[in-house]
Amino acid sequence: MARPASQLLLTVTLVSGLVIYTVSQRRAEKKPNFIIVLADDIGWGDLDVNQPEKHTNNTPNLNKMAQQGLRLTDYHSPASTCSPSRAAILTGRYGLRNGVTHNFAVNSVAGLPLSEVTLAQLLQQAGYYTAVIGKWHLGHNGPYSPNNRGFDYYFGIPYSNDMGCTDTPGYDLPPCLPCVSSEPQVIRQRRSVPSGCYSKVGLPLVENNSIVEQPLNLWALTDKYRSAALRIIHSARARAEPYFLLVASAHMHVPLAPVVADTSGEAVYAASLQELDGLVGVLKAAADETDKGNTLIWFTGRTGSYLPSCDKSEHHVMESAKCLCALGDNGPWEEKCQFAGSVGPFTGKWQTSKGGGSAKRTTWEGGHRVPTVVYWPGRIPANTTSSALLSGMDIFPTVLSLAGVAPPADRRYDGIDASGVLLRGEQSGHEFLFHPNSGAAGKFGDLQTVRAGKHKAFYITGGAAACSGGTGQEQLHNPPLIFDLDREEAEETPLQFATAEYRVIAERVARKREELLWDIATDGSVSTADYSQDELAAPCCDRREAVCRCHTVC
Repeated sequence: MARPASQLLLTVTLVSGLVIYTVSQRRAEKKPNFIIVLADDIGWGDLDVNQPEKHTNNTPNLNKMAQQGLRLTDYHSPASTCSPSRAAILTGRYGLRNGVTHNFAVNSVAGLPLSEVTLAQLLQQAGYYTAVIGKWHLGHNGPYSPNNRGFDYYFGIPYSNDMGCTDTPGYDLPPCLPCVSSEPQVIRQRRSVPSGCYSKVGLPLVENNSIVEQPLNLWALTDKYRSAALRIIHSARARAEPYFLLVASAHMHVPLAPVVADTSGEAVYAASLQELDGLVGVLKAAADETDKGNTLIWFTGRTGSYLPSCDKSEHHVMESAKCLCALGDNGPWEEKCQFAGSVGPFTGKWQTSKGGGSAKRTTWEGGHRVPTVVYWPGRIPANTTSSALLSGMDIFPTVLSLAGVAPPADRRYDGIDASGVLLRGEQSGHEFLFHPNSGAAGKFGDLQTVRAGKHKAFYITGGAAACSGGTGQEQLHNPPLIFDLDREEAEETPLQFATAEYRVIAERVARKREELLWDIATDGSVSTADYSQDELAAPCCDRREAVCRCHTVC
């Protein structure tokens, strides 16, 4: 009887081993979920844990996420305006490659070139359920809409939340009027519409390819985004399907619309920041509840146009609608004065010290360095910080790498796989990182500002008007201005041209910039965006109604 018993024991052992192996293999093969939260016009200093000495408590959920995950302190928006930054995030390429160098408009007929392959398309092909909640701004017509760029589901605004009128406007500078009706006073109202405000088309809320509300209710938007995002998370869990969820919040882009008793600028901004933080907390709780340990959450921002030495007590009203539209994204939009965020120590003082007044330059650190926290329990070490030089372009290759998906080999990329930074504490970020011109100074998309380790070189400075109304004169620099950010974060005193340190850095930067520009010039995969416009291209629920008004509300 000993022999059969030993055979039985061997059989049980083999079966148990096979079961354990099968379970471990399934776990290893289980694809991770990804939630990317993209905040608009948020400042590096808006995250409490980036400035603990301020003793603010506006971002408790993000603070907790940082304690449980990784905080990236030298992370940058890939562009200083809306469309270019989003295009770079979804393609992993500079605007000079993907074709998107400035913003698309309400009347734009096209969007992100169809020759570009998005992160969502690649994940969708790999079996992911893909969804985007919030702002799109990469084309809203036909093949350019989110549903045709790799997203199974879309719910949000096709562009910025200030690019259409609403019946109850939010907080903004200048304050905009409500949507006009067909009443006789419409003509008087339209004559008094401030520059930068829209009066002809209501701000639309779109679900997939249908307008469900126009004009939308700004004050209910966060609740609707929250509900839609939670549906995605829970339904994906029910289907046992991996998901990629991009939540592109309207926060902190004006108009701000928090429910708040104190309507002073600082109180409104703080309440909006708390609302954004609350949204992040809800998403994190849902991800932990449904698939903890298998869901990566990547919170980051896109900086806006930072205006050095902005005096927020001066409520200056801009006269140029073009300026307002073109510069409304990525980091704190300092032109909005008390409705703009905090850049922390990255104040960009050089222009002012040279007599430029309250000049603005979107390539100051405060104009593109953004708060970033990445959370993945069990995979990303808790309560860690990295100063690796990273960019929003790195989301593309990093997520693909973690999902086990190879990017198309027929094109060149500018983002890097940062999974080593996230998972293993490596500090290997970009050796060089270029900050594209926003158009405030120089040509759209040109790469005239360069990070090289702790140094930063400027081939151009100057730009559009600041909060106080001052405008920095555009200046080309050859040789470039070079700052040592370790020595001073405020970028006030450039290195002296005659020093050995300057000569070494200037030579390295010039050589790398030449190499990159040549690489782009010889890249057969470079795309060209169509920026043509047509009034009929504007999203419109009912052209028979004033401001395209819908009579149904979602």
